Amino acid sequence: MTEANLQPENSVPLDAGVVRTDLPMADARRIRYYDTQGQVRTALDQRPADDQPPIGQMRLDLLTDEWIAIAAHRQGRIFLPPKELCPLCPTHGDLLSEIPDSDYEVVVFDNRFPSLKEPDPQWHLPENQGTDTQIPDAAGICEVVCFTSDHSTSFGQLEDHQMRTVMEAWRDRTRALSQKDFVEHIFPFENRGEEIGVTLAHPHGQIYAYSFLPPKPKKMLESATSYFEKYQRVLLDDVIARELRDEIRIVATNEHWIAYVPFAARYPFEIHVAPRVSVPDLATLSTEVADAFPAIAKEVLLRLDGVFGMPMAYIAAWHQAPVKIGRDVLRLHWQITSIRRAPGKLKYLAGSESAMGAFIMDMKPEQSAAQLREVVL
Repeated sequence: MTEANLQPENSVPLDAGVVRTDLPMADARRIRYYDTQGQVRTALDQRPADDQPPIGQMRLDLLTDEWIAIAAHRQGRIFLPPKELCPLCPTHGDLLSEIPDSDYEVVVFDNRFPSLKEPDPQWHLPENQGTDTQIPDAAGICEVVCFTSDHSTSFGQLEDHQMRTVMEAWRDRTRALSQKDFVEHIFPFENRGEEIGVTLAHPHGQIYAYSFLPPKPKKMLESATSYFEKYQRVLLDDVIARELRDEIRIVATNEHWIAYVPFAARYPFEIHVAPRVSVPDLATLSTEVADAFPAIAKEVLLRLDGVFGMPMAYIAAWHQAPVKIGRDVLRLHWQITSIRRAPGKLKYLAGSESAMGAFIMDMKPEQSAAQLREVVL
């Protein structure tokens, strides 16, 4: 395969003027460029073809009926390298990074140190058979999403068009990963800040495609199903209706999105951002609604950073309906949670939260919503 014949057959037009180009990496992983300026992507990965880590295993916690991935190979992953050695910056000079090209808009590539890997075709999730339950391979897919080539910025500081390109990458990967037979749930997310446990400072997120339904969406599905059976209405639709009616917890709105501090927030600063139209996942968002996301995302994240006049560590998690079930009762929303409760003070998940899963909030959600609204942009 030569550079000249890579581009045409590996380019796919998407919404918002975005074109995706797929290319191989040296070790047989894949990288996907998302561009809007007509770039021609032919740069090849010049690194030696390192061996891929072996697939891990999953073990069933019988006390909670939850699958735990065992990925011992991740102990050796890169930890907080200096900017000049950042593996998520473009390739320059002697730096042969994860991105072979000298610049990029948005890229998604297969994680070099994945917690979950694509399994053999005959793989299946074992049934719970008590202490005789089989130990399957840790099936799934882990991808890295680089929001920009600019190492020094953050997602909230991106231009609207750049955020829209990231959104298109999320939609495209949700659509593609949903086609995998073994995938049950797709989770795009961003960890920001060393307090959260980030090991690379470059603005980026990840996508996990699970081969099982994780505990949080499983619980949300149970609640949403029970609510629908009782009231014949979608639970999150009614939650959003209450926020619009009460108004006091709303942080920002536009024609297609609403951002609010939830009625029973778990963290000092927690914001949910949901489309006003009921959709199960990112792939089913209309172009018009996707186009309206950057404006509200930027406002919410700038308000979050403005509360204490400092970058806030957070987890930004996309909650979607599972791939195969619950798509009539669960709907899409973006949950941003920050553990900072004051300058120099973090909310640690201590005994009640970590051991019992019972959260205790140190401030009223209405108070944090007011603080967010009062930020001058």
